[in-house]
Amino acid sequence: MNGRFTPATLTTVLERICADLGLAHRDARLVKFTSNAVFDLPADRVVVRIVGSMALRHRAAKVVRVARWLASHDVPAVRLVEEFPQPLTVGEHQATIWHTVPSGGPPVDGRDLGNLLRRLHSLPAPPFALPRWTPLDDVRGRIADAEELSTPDRDFLEERVAALEERLAGLTTALPEGVVHGDAHPGNLIPSPHGPVLCDFDSTSHGPREWDLSTLPIGVARFGHPARWYRQMAGVYGFDVTRWAGFPVLREVRELKLTTSVLPILRSHPDVRDELRRRLTALRLGDTTTPWSPYR
Repeated sequence: MNGRFTPATLTTVLERICADLGLAHRDARLVKFTSNAVFDLPADRVVVRIVGSMALRHRAAKVVRVARWLASHDVPAVRLVEEFPQPLTVGEHQATIWHTVPSGGPPVDGRDLGNLLRRLHSLPAPPFALPRWTPLDDVRGRIADAEELSTPDRDFLEERVAALEERLAGLTTALPEGVVHGDAHPGNLIPSPHGPVLCDFDSTSHGPREWDLSTLPIGVARFGHPARWYRQMAGVYGFDVTRWAGFPVLREVRELKLTTSVLPILRSHPDVRDELRRRLTALRLGDTTTPWSPYR
């Protein structure tokens, strides 16, 4: 069976968006396809982002509110194309339209991430209600929305969610709670001639600041990011989350989210199956050292 998010399906959605908004579909390029399908439209210098899970379509409206709030505080972040209604509904799909970030500037590192997180975490509360940080809700949604999932894998993942939920309930934080980006890693910083730009607000919520700080050390352990990046970030931010007693729990939650992110597109994007299997095996074995590769 074909999946719901095949390149052909997504291209059809993109063509409808372009026709409705007067954008040029010609030369459109799919630059990323995991939790969302991200298309670059070079002729119009815009990026179209289509939500890649039916269970998570509701987040598009929050993403729009967060992007406008960050713009109101001049935070260096991606900007919506405000001449279009946001978010857009195209059949069953939700999409957002963004200005392309100009290319150029040095590669990002841990200092950039630390500085942007300090700035984000120091902002006053937004004038709208953010959802409470509940990272396992996304995992549940993706399990429920999986295009294909064996019964043993489903049982394992559901049991893992239940166990981690109990551990999160007893977590005592060291930092004040507040706005968290939710997926704060170097891949969500875009280099530009004016400095790095923050993107991807799908998981922005109100919760423990330690969550944002825990992502980079996991990237060092699993994806081979330079260890100096984490030292840089911790130095700039002023807090070493790996020395905090709750870090192992956040690591397990983060790795579960990283593993399950492709479940809604598994049949549409079968190239990710081998990497999914590698990650599931590591989780089952309690293996925290085997390197992972990014889903592509």
